[in-house]
Amino acid sequence: MSDDKKPDWIEEIEVAGEKLVEEVKRIAAEGKASRIRIYEPDGDIAVDIPLTVGAIAGGAVVLAAPVLAIVGALAAFVSKVRIEIVREDPPEEDGAD
Repeated sequence: MSDDKKPDWIEEIEVAGEKLVEEVKRIAAEGKASRIRIYEPDGDIAVDIPLTVGAIAGGAVVLAAPVLAIVGALAAFVSKVRIEIVREDPPEEDGAD
């Protein structure tokens, strides 16, 4: 039996704490990520947000208010945070040729 599931692509970025909510909204609005994981400075996962097609409506991000409140609270306590973006397809390259 063969498993035809494509491997996930994982991209990691670091952002300043005050930009965290804005960055999470931007990633979700792209519509190309299937999951966002936000890591604490010690490397533990602080927030794991699964994104589905239903999370994006008409180009506007519709994340539950409690999730954004948690992300905002985390941002208040850290100066830098690592975000792991899980995608089903590889990210597009900026500035092609």
